[in-house]
Amino acid sequence: MEKLSLKQELSGNSYPGRGIVIGRTEDGAKAVIAYFIMGRSENSRNRIFVEDGQGIRTQAYNPAKLSDPSLIIYAPVRVLGNKTIVTNGDQTDTIYEGMDHQLTFEQSLRSRTFEPDAPNYTPRISGILHIENGRCNYAMSILKSNGGCPDSCQRFTFAYENPAAGEGRFIHTYMGDGDPLPSFEGEPKLVGISGSIDEFTALVWGSLNKDNQVSLFVRYVDIADGSYESRIVNKHEQK
Repeated sequence: MEKLSLKQELSGNSYPGRGIVIGRTEDGAKAVIAYFIMGRSENSRNRIFVEDGQGIRTQAYNPAKLSDPSLIIYAPVRVLGNKTIVTNGDQTDTIYEGMDHQLTFEQSLRSRTFEPDAPNYTPRISGILHIENGRCNYAMSILKSNGGCPDSCQRFTFAYENPAAGEGRFIHTYMGDGDPLPSFEGEPKLVGISGSIDEFTALVWGSLNKDNQVSLFVRYVDIADGSYESRIVNKHEQK
């Protein structure tokens, strides 16, 4: 598979929707997680990321303008022991609770389908990073409708063991803008990972469409000891 430029993948798509990147730094020392959200409506754009324990949650920037919290207020990132869960919806909690009761990542998602936002039926995208004994692996999942059919869910899980340094996988909800929005197709894209956490954060944020970008979360996790550092960028809080 050809390694793609994450910058080009983002800048070439005015509306990838919500996206997850998981990979490894060029020196192999750290695992990388990134999650971004975009929005077209006032309700979707009225959000920020805030820290919540070891993870994050979305929050209305202006509570008075929040019209429907059902699909936009959730915890995108939660940590369960040596596992970091990242998703584009409240299935973060489903995965956390399932794995806390000895279910696998894939089994935990069996109770969920795509989002009930007809006619888009937005895919549920999820990722999990596992670090143990100086090694890392991760998996990604997409639950999507069968060509817009509300009665048929397609389930795909992709697992990456001991990923190569300087590489990551990128999955997002939409192939581009449209009405209805076209769901992501294929397996997660192979992309290059480079730079410090601040350089990588700037690259991702700077490549997102300026009109539709909302928030970005980036975390670098030390594979040797599990320590981490994170960055949050919120459009509403930029000066």
